[in-house]
Amino acid sequence: MSSPSRRAVLRGLALAAAASAAPLPALAASPASASSAGYVPPLRQMRGMWIASVVNINWPSKTGLTPEQQRAEFEAWCDLAVARRLNSLFVQIRPTADAFWPSPYEPWSQYLTGTQGQDPGYDPLGFAVEAAHRRGLAFHAWFNPYRVSMQADPAKLHPDHPGRRHPEWIVPYGGKLYYNPGIPEVRAFVQDAMLDAVTRYDIDGVHFDDYFYPVNTTEFDDSAAYAAYGGGFADLASWRRDNVDLLVREMQQRVRRAKPEVIWGIGPSGIWRNKATDPLGSDTSGGQSYDNLHADTRTWVRKGWLDYIAPQLYWYIGQSNADYAKLVPWWSGVAAGTGVQLWIGQAAYKAGTAGQPAEWFQPDELSRHLTLNRDHPEVGGDIWYNAADVRDDRLGSISGVLNEHYTRPALAPLLPRLAGGKPPRSPVLASARRVSGGVELHVEATGPRAPFQFAVFRFDRPARRQDFADAAHLVAVVPGDRHVRWVDPGGAPGHHYYVTAVDRASRQSEPSHERSVH
Repeated sequence: MSSPSRRAVLRGLALAAAASAAPLPALAASPASASSAGYVPPLRQMRGMWIASVVNINWPSKTGLTPEQQRAEFEAWCDLAVARRLNSLFVQIRPTADAFWPSPYEPWSQYLTGTQGQDPGYDPLGFAVEAAHRRGLAFHAWFNPYRVSMQADPAKLHPDHPGRRHPEWIVPYGGKLYYNPGIPEVRAFVQDAMLDAVTRYDIDGVHFDDYFYPVNTTEFDDSAAYAAYGGGFADLASWRRDNVDLLVREMQQRVRRAKPEVIWGIGPSGIWRNKATDPLGSDTSGGQSYDNLHADTRTWVRKGWLDYIAPQLYWYIGQSNADYAKLVPWWSGVAAGTGVQLWIGQAAYKAGTAGQPAEWFQPDELSRHLTLNRDHPEVGGDIWYNAADVRDDRLGSISGVLNEHYTRPALAPLLPRLAGGKPPRSPVLASARRVSGGVELHVEATGPRAPFQFAVFRFDRPARRQDFADAAHLVAVVPGDRHVRWVDPGGAPGHHYYVTAVDRASRQSEPSHERSVH
């Protein structure tokens, strides 16, 4: 998700987001467009965006910003997410074996100050989690497991960097440095480094991107590790795939032991294998993650080693070598019956970008992706790459998605393994009264803790139980607190309101008692 060619297109100053992202008090409904009038959106849907930190793609937008400027930038990204009716952020906090928090394992990231190991003067991860949660946004901590540096000289790493203390862990390749996935101590170390953030911060998810082994050749020189640990494997590629499989399985086990309600998933490249290579593969002819990156993504899903998978389907409908319309059904078939959620990585960065094929200059290309997704119930939502493109809205492509598909807010998905947990207590809807701007609701939490969110439903009649199963009457998702006041600008006499409490796992309470407006 952060190759040099993409970076050239995607780099932009996040400071500009403050001017274009109007903060809203809640994820609120909008008037439906004519073409979406018959569409009832689901109550739960992943609507996320990736916020990249490597080489300062999104946040911080450049090195040398003051803590106040960095905080303001992140607040602007959060406000953008609310304005675009998203519900989740995927924030890169360990881009190159470094940290956006005071880690005992690895140095401060150079992308904060320009100097690896230099304290930025505040805790970026702690601040970012709090800023997201204050708006009712889920925070998924995005880690790159094995990339050590975007340059190839180990001497340029911080003197206390683990790669300096353990030079045998490092493999140079393609002008970059990587940890060697084939060394058991490395695999344990990178998990320890990432689990430090999981255990110390109130994050909602652990997320890997699409980078594992960088290449399927011996130019990535792990021959010594293969000689030491590769016995019993048919070839180098099989051993490498097993190393990545071990990382995925072990991360699932360790995350669940540490915090069972934290979500664990991966956003891999979008093609597992082509059908010409493997009859189980997709009808495509693009790069294969199984072969090129040693990432056996299909097996991860089929064996339930993830809570979700978010393949990067960064191709247009009808593309000859990788047709979006063929890949969504293929991935739906892989996920069916597994309990693993399927979310789609969407290429907002390609829409209206110079040098892209003509199809990416059709304003409705991305909207048509989501229309196609509706025919595949396994698809539980989308994640957009990346935040700057969600902000920039070239060709009105993101506006089209909002007008066609995101007309109402949506709760984040509820994992099947968490659905049986205890839901929050029903809130009290203390009042619903007319004010000059619409109808003001006063909601009170009843449990020992304030819920993460309140979901507000509006009807023109008393509600039935089945009316709460979709978002047809959901008008807002409001950040939770002990006492919340929220004004519904579309409220009017004759409306009936109900509110449910939602916890961090996205479990929902029974509805409050009704309040009608006279």
